[in-house]
Amino acid sequence: MKSRLSDWVQERFHLSGLVEFAAKKKVPYFRGSFWYYFGGVSLFLFIVQVVTGILLLMYYQPGAKTAFESVHFIISKVQFGWLIRSIHSWSANLMVLSVFIHMFSVYFTKAFRRPRELTWYSGFVLFGLVLAFGFSGYLLPWNTLSYFATKVGTEITAVVPVVGEPIMQLLRAGNDVTTSTLTRFFGLHVAIFPAIFTVILSLHLLLIQVQGISEPESWSEYPEHKKKFIPFFPNFVLKDLLLWLIVLNVLAILAVFYPWELGQKADPFAPAPAGIKPEWYFLFMYQSLKYIPAKLWLFDGEVVGVLLFGVAGLLWFLVPMWDEKTPKGLRNKLINYAGILAVIFIIAMTILGVK
Repeated sequence: MKSRLSDWVQERFHLSGLVEFAAKKKVPYFRGSFWYYFGGVSLFLFIVQVVTGILLLMYYQPGAKTAFESVHFIISKVQFGWLIRSIHSWSANLMVLSVFIHMFSVYFTKAFRRPRELTWYSGFVLFGLVLAFGFSGYLLPWNTLSYFATKVGTEITAVVPVVGEPIMQLLRAGNDVTTSTLTRFFGLHVAIFPAIFTVILSLHLLLIQVQGISEPESWSEYPEHKKKFIPFFPNFVLKDLLLWLIVLNVLAILAVFYPWELGQKADPFAPAPAGIKPEWYFLFMYQSLKYIPAKLWLFDGEVVGVLLFGVAGLLWFLVPMWDEKTPKGLRNKLINYAGILAVIFIIAMTILGVK
């Protein structure tokens, strides 16, 4: 029976080549191999986001008069609705954290170098889309915190010279955060961003499968017989699935014992609450802008800060280019020091912002 089923599948889908490819695929095994798994964790959390998002979509109704009420209905009347919403919110935050870790692990292992430049570029676009998912989804419950945080976040874009004001109006669907902003963010969050993300993610995964997982740079000096590998299937896949199970347990604990609160419904005519702050993954930028003086010579301090972050983001995106042009004696030192400074800066500013 098993043989007949195998023959039936093979005759129609010709999977023998894929099975042979998976059997031959190997993953470098060394002290830092653990960091390889965060790419898979990010993928798992994205799957959780899709599944829970679809379930929430069955009851959610965008609109200033319906958004908050529909979310309240989900968490109070729908069976296990509170749990699904809590899992969706916590998995979104864990996904951002996992993507951050994955990005820096790729950076410090120099896995962005030739021939993997396109893998880095596609990964950077995915990172930007993950942040866009967080920003667009934050407004959807239409509560006080999300409303004013979105208002502050979109106002920051307006300080960019020439293009800032049109970008803010494009995001808000007008001059202020209104129900039109909510429906626009809803469309971006559930349709446009997922469609773009799926295409880029497919390209990213394809590049990884074709080029393989990068070997540690120190292995360039090792003879072949001293390099250690583990089979991708089943060894690496089983370890990946085990970590997925651990993450699922962590997610379940957070969702059950620390359910995501809804807060109060947004009132556009009410004053902004004291100490309004963005989500933690934007907090380091928000906190940094607070330390910049109002005027820097002839320029507005906030404008200079936003432009500096834009330049830093562009340089980070172009790491493979400027790394390749750096003299060999300085390449690794420059990469390591720049990465360490970036990590320290992000963590320090985030901690200061939380206080």
